[in-house]
Amino acid sequence: MDAAPAPPVALVIFGATGDLTRRLLIPSLINLTRSGLVGDDLHILGVGIEPGDDAMLVERLDSFLSGLGGAEPVSADQAWLRLKQRISYISGDFTKDEIYAEIASRLAGTAVGNAAFYLAVPPQFFGTIVEKLGQHGLVEETDTEFRRVAIEKPFGTDLASARALNARILNTISEKQVYRLDHFLGKETVQNIMTARFANMMIEALWNNNYIDHVQITAAEIVDVGSRGKFYDATGALRDMVPNHLFQLLAMVAMEPPNSFNAEAIRNEKSKVLQALRVYTAEEAQSHSARGAYCAGTSNGAAIPAYRDTKDISPQSNTETFVALKLYADTWRWAGVPFYLRTGKAMVARDTEIVVTFKQVPFAQFRQTDVTPDLPPNRLVIQVQPDEGLSMELSIKSPGQSVDTVPVALDFRYADRFDISKTTGYESLLYELFVGDQTLFQRADGIEAGWAAVQPFLDLWAKGGTPEPYEPGSMGPKSAQDLIERDGRQWRELGAPGRHKQT
Repeated sequence: MDAAPAPPVALVIFGATGDLTRRLLIPSLINLTRSGLVGDDLHILGVGIEPGDDAMLVERLDSFLSGLGGAEPVSADQAWLRLKQRISYISGDFTKDEIYAEIASRLAGTAVGNAAFYLAVPPQFFGTIVEKLGQHGLVEETDTEFRRVAIEKPFGTDLASARALNARILNTISEKQVYRLDHFLGKETVQNIMTARFANMMIEALWNNNYIDHVQITAAEIVDVGSRGKFYDATGALRDMVPNHLFQLLAMVAMEPPNSFNAEAIRNEKSKVLQALRVYTAEEAQSHSARGAYCAGTSNGAAIPAYRDTKDISPQSNTETFVALKLYADTWRWAGVPFYLRTGKAMVARDTEIVVTFKQVPFAQFRQTDVTPDLPPNRLVIQVQPDEGLSMELSIKSPGQSVDTVPVALDFRYADRFDISKTTGYESLLYELFVGDQTLFQRADGIEAGWAAVQPFLDLWAKGGTPEPYEPGSMGPKSAQDLIERDGRQWRELGAPGRHKQT
């Protein structure tokens, strides 16, 4: 069934001159316009601190789109030529009342009653903007007109701050008006996890601790911190990636079947998983984690300075650029199954994936053959980026008279069947924001449950200790290998989607 076009809406983007707007939001809106999912009744009102007018913002976006390359510049796309006619801009201070009075005036001029406010701004402005919107009556809904607020991560820096931010926002607007974004959830493969599980009995029937040995979830990057030193040194790999991106992937994998594909039914099941994550003692947090910071070296052919030598990084910094965790979801389905999570910068490959490793088969049948207990287990690899797809790793008999096995992979790649090369992953998120479907967005209880699970690690590292150095272009620090090898397991090799790597 084809999706219906979104209703008329005015999209107010706070931070309209920023990187997120030009790289992701505007290209996504162009794609939605091209596909007919938004029409000429979409109006974009940009709000930013930089001086300028409507023409300034359009010209800046035009210049960026012209540099994207391709056979035909995006700036010449008919969808963009239509869309840019409905872009306007307000310059002002997000914390001052005057700008909100101007927003109200501009919205009245569009004759569109529906409005969505997108907060593409630093997190210190989240609470203030929502409160100002409330004080000026900009988030009041009627029976026929909606008002929604989309908030980018990070949503808090620990459990206490997340609870405080949720309370502050929900004091002004209701939960059904809040759309907390995690851009991983806009990717086709992530959305397909539920379909792959619940539409295929051969998968769902095995999706439990009777058959699954462990699960690995990885988000590795080849880039270093670069120019984001000031932000990153105050954040680190754990806060930046784990309670949002990686926990959302974990929740999609581990959730129980919802009673429907209604947004609240799905979010209920995801929240149950996050609330079931075991909260460790300080001693358990120490033995179930590893962290590191890259030293000077070379990655992907480029020289990389040590993390502590990067601009805006303290020479005494103890912030981690890599983290690995071993977690448990204490539910009936997943009792005893470890979830190994890892994320890091300056690593050997850009690779975001979920690896579900099944238990070994009994070897009684093979006792008089050349097959040994080293027979690799079956694995389902869900590749999130860069090459979205799924792969099932199996063992088959090799040709010949003896019973020898060889590993093979049954692969599916989205790019082989569908044209998704021009999508950003934000198309689904923006469309669902406009139509009012919160399935792909996080709820307050899920956010807080995620922070509760990582708080023991934050508390442990706040007491001191130094991240272990690791070479750029590697798999991370040795302590991460030790973390999983103590259990007789190994990480799947990074950068090997669709190719069986025996471990």
